[in-house]
Amino acid sequence: MNEHKWTARDPEILGGTPVFAGTRVPAQTLVDYLEGGHSLEDFLDDFPTVDRSQVIGVLELLKQVVMAQPA
Repeated sequence: MNEHKWTARDPEILGGTPVFAGTRVPAQTLVDYLEGGHSLEDFLDDFPTVDRSQVIGVLELLKQVVMAQPA
């Protein structure tokens, strides 16, 4: 079942872990890469099944979550 066009969550794929749509790459992997000091380019090079627009979309969603938090 799609949550939006950038990610998907399906109990048959990695037990329902949110993944980049059309892939088996967990969205958490992007966060882990960035936290580890890797660049966006490193992530895209290492996971060629993930499209740049998907990454930007997920980052935009994360930004919306952060901005919605009370001060």
